[in-house]
Amino acid sequence: MEKSIAKFRSSTSRWLVGSFAGLGTLVLCVVLVGLVIIAARWLRNVATSYELTDQRLIIHSGIFNKRTDEIELFRIKDVAISYSLINQWVDIGAISIRSSDPTTANGPLVLRDIPEARALREQMRMLVNAARQARGVREIDVDAEAGLIAGH
Repeated sequence: MEKSIAKFRSSTSRWLVGSFAGLGTLVLCVVLVGLVIIAARWLRNVATSYELTDQRLIIHSGIFNKRTDEIELFRIKDVAISYSLINQWVDIGAISIRSSDPTTANGPLVLRDIPEARALREQMRMLVNAARQARGVREIDVDAEAGLIAGH
């Protein structure tokens, strides 16, 4: 039986104080333009949530037209994190996921402004390894130019 590990979404409040764009938006609030930006950002963040289970990363999106997409953890090839100096102060980051799943065919899936992103990335990495071991999945990298094959 699948076990839910974490449910999370992007944080509008941490984005406001943890990024240059957010701080600039707060300054713009003085002239009311920033309130529109905050409302749009909040709506986007509320419309998308993520659930990490011991088998899948599930992406729920939409308010009126809902969509659910998922990536099987054993298909994830790389989980990277990026954050600015201000992001580090408020402990948010962007988690980029590359996988063999069609969800990431056009580039990595980026989860932006995720609270406690470093800890979540590490947890996700451990779950990916466990899912691969449970299914007996091994990754094979092929370097077409050199004609080399490496197994992981």
